Amino acid sequence: MILDQILTSNEKETEKSFQKVKSSENATRSIVKAISWRMVGTIDTIVISFFITGEIKMALSIGMVEVITKMVLYFFHERIWNLVKWGKK
Repeated sequence: MILDQILTSNEKETEKSFQKVKSSENATRSIVKAISWRMVGTIDTIVISFFITGEIKMALSIGMVEVITKMVLYFFHERIWNLVKWGKK
């Protein structure tokens, strides 16, 4: 099915599709995506930290520090990549 779409799509349809996706990605959506991804990532960090340290208090401390820093980094990373034209048609 995906291969059929790739082989049968023309460049004008691809450009329209790209413009639609590009315009639908606003700052609020990026913030929500950052929060949801950080929830998953932070749980992972807490679990790994607990296995390494054996202390839940330390694991939670590590998780709480990284949730803020990585959420901010992800937001700016996402916004910058939205500006990069490389690899887009």
